[in-house]
Amino acid sequence: MARVFVYGTLTDCEQVETLLDRFTFGSNATLRGLQRIEGQYPTLAPGGEVDGRLLETPEIDRLDAYEGVESGLYTRESIPVASGGSAECYVGDPELLEADAEWPGTGPFADRVRAYVSEREVGIDPAD
Repeated sequence: MARVFVYGTLTDCEQVETLLDRFTFGSNATLRGLQRIEGQYPTLAPGGEVDGRLLETPEIDRLDAYEGVESGLYTRESIPVASGGSAECYVGDPELLEADAEWPGTGPFADRVRAYVSEREVGIDPAD
């Protein structure tokens, strides 16, 4: 079972029902260290915080397909959860999404996101 922090269209139960056969929503949560920005689709950028929800599903591969992980549109990163463990989180490439954000470092987008998350105090605080 994968735990996923969602902050955009996947916070809507009706939207999730069109994608997944098996899921449950957990608590509301706040992601610290990243903020939501708008582009062609919502994504995250360094700094700030964003409210969202925790979603649990065994169908992470379907979410990967929905978010375009294979094509590089989004990358999936594991983020520590304050109550223990971690949750997956999708971060969209701002260049591909026409979003006004810059990620520090050089190299592939996924590597820059992974480095930022591991080197900064990025984490998820569940509301419950």
